[in-house]
Amino acid sequence: MFKTLLLVSAVAAGGLALYPEWRAAHQPPPQLTIRYKAGSPATAAVAQPWLEVVNTSDKRVRLSDVAMRYYFSGDEASSYAFNCVKAAVGCSNISGETVAPADPTPTADRYLQISFTTGAGSLAPGAKSGAIGLQLYRPDGRKLDQLDDRSFNAADTTFQASRTVTAYLRGAHVWGDEPTGHAGSTGPTGSTGHAAASARDSSVPRPKPAHPRGIVFDDFHYSGPDDPALHAHGWLVRTSPGGPGIHDTWSAAGVSFPAVKTAAGGQVLQLRASTDGTKASTKQAEVQSSGTHFLTGTYAARIYFNDKPTSGRNGDHVNESFYTISPNNSRYSELDNEYMPNGGWGAPGPKLDTTSWYSADTGDRVTHKLVSSLQGWHTMMITAVDGVATYSVDGHKLFSSGGRYFPRQNMSINFNTWFVDLPFTGPRSWDMQVNWFYYKAGKAQSLEDVQKAVKGLYGSGTHYINTAPKH
Repeated sequence: MFKTLLLVSAVAAGGLALYPEWRAAHQPPPQLTIRYKAGSPATAAVAQPWLEVVNTSDKRVRLSDVAMRYYFSGDEASSYAFNCVKAAVGCSNISGETVAPADPTPTADRYLQISFTTGAGSLAPGAKSGAIGLQLYRPDGRKLDQLDDRSFNAADTTFQASRTVTAYLRGAHVWGDEPTGHAGSTGPTGSTGHAAASARDSSVPRPKPAHPRGIVFDDFHYSGPDDPALHAHGWLVRTSPGGPGIHDTWSAAGVSFPAVKTAAGGQVLQLRASTDGTKASTKQAEVQSSGTHFLTGTYAARIYFNDKPTSGRNGDHVNESFYTISPNNSRYSELDNEYMPNGGWGAPGPKLDTTSWYSADTGDRVTHKLVSSLQGWHTMMITAVDGVATYSVDGHKLFSSGGRYFPRQNMSINFNTWFVDLPFTGPRSWDMQVNWFYYKAGKAQSLEDVQKAVKGLYGSGTHYINTAPKH
């Protein structure tokens, strides 16, 4: 009898020991798998995680139902910014935000949450989203130390399944191990841990509609003038020769993207013109669109104009500009906003010149002068629809032009700060800042329409989008 009991006990113990292996072998695959590779070394100016969503379920999955979290440890008390550089589903269909979780750990006191709009489409069983190239950086320009970041792994130089990046489907935790120890469910319904996950953090996004067609938006979340995302999103930092202003002095040195508390989203494009009064020392700054895909519609930008230099003596004839311009003189088109706090070309300031051009060669144009200080933030708008171009500041109409002065050719977008002349010696610098740019193709919108659209884009975590037609 005693021997029989021992035998039964041994069999039972063996069965218990084998149970985890049996359970793992018989569980269905997770509904999603997140693959990761590292795009930057442990210490870098910009973290570059690459992610990929794999539908490992037996059902089609809408990407707008999916959210991913990449966990990291904040360096000091710095703020962080996110950008999408490249995505097979289109960066315009991806939004992101950095979040401080309610239950931080030493290696995960923040996370970058990535979600998708309905425009990203869906994945059939077994399908992949394709590579999603992301950026995470500090607007103060300081480097990141990723060695203590939970989701970073320098050894993953090719895509690997990563359980330190978590995924959520319709708000339910379905992949990866959360820093607090909750593992993503691999059950057939994904029910394990779902209620707990949702209760712990209600910020998991729900499906978002696709962005409207025919718009361009950018709030200039970039790490610097050499950021590959800047070019990928259709912008060029000018270093080429020519005018306006002091010819052949265009430099990337004056282009930066600092954190600014008074700016929506907390970051801006800053354009600095500096000089000591000699051409050799002069640096002018310009950022322009790399394509000429803009014609009719609404152009808007929130801009900070300065009446005084950031450093040095006041008195320069400096020009702080936002304008559109075509590349072909045979059908030349240009719509200008030029703010000159100290005036220029023999006219006193402060003044804003709004000008519509027919020919730069002959100086054929019509213009309007607003003699007033514009120190501070202003929303500058141009609508060009039905043969009439109208300029406004903060919703107040300034001037309209039509006929031969209406744009005839596609144009680029330009922001710059430059000197009309160099009237005195001594070091000084001037800054203009751009919070965001917005364009609605083919339609005139009011200030209220623009503000509502921009607010919605910020609210969805969208830093950049381009759904405008390519003319």
